[in-house]
Amino acid sequence: MSQPQLRQEFSRRAEAVSAVVKTVESLEDAFAQAARLTREQGGACLAAPGWEPGELAALQAACEREGLELITQGLRERAGQFHTGLTRAQWGVAETGTIVVDSASEDLRLATMLAEMHVAVLPAANLRADLFALEDEVNRTLGRAPGYLAFISGPSRTGDIELVLTLGAHGPRQLHILLLEESS
Repeated sequence: MSQPQLRQEFSRRAEAVSAVVKTVESLEDAFAQAARLTREQGGACLAAPGWEPGELAALQAACEREGLELITQGLRERAGQFHTGLTRAQWGVAETGTIVVDSASEDLRLATMLAEMHVAVLPAANLRADLFALEDEVNRTLGRAPGYLAFISGPSRTGDIELVLTLGAHGPRQLHILLLEESS
């Protein structure tokens, strides 16, 4: 599958399970979009664990422009206080619209599970056609201790209550996937 076909299929499949997919030109654009979405939805705090120190300056600036508090660690103590979890997804699976997040860190797991909204930045170059195309990368990641990958397809959902689909019952109500154009 060509890169444009991968993007189209990934977006189609992710949107079919209620994710929002947008393309961004740079990491700074992704940070600005995550901060803007948080403010527009009435959030006051954005949790962003796992980002590199050089990247955090741009993220902090985006949060300050929107009047948001940024936290990058200690999410267990701040559970219930952050509206948005901002993470980097390592890969995307076009066949299912799934993102794969290396979640060895507890803070990363909390950011993807306890926020009202999860915003994931996915380098477009890391889209794969299916899980078979991802096998070697998954094996390498899980071979390092501690290995923990989260496969996320859309926002949290359940149909347990009288078979009525409910979004956000056990995690984020929204999943926004920002396909990053640049190679970082």
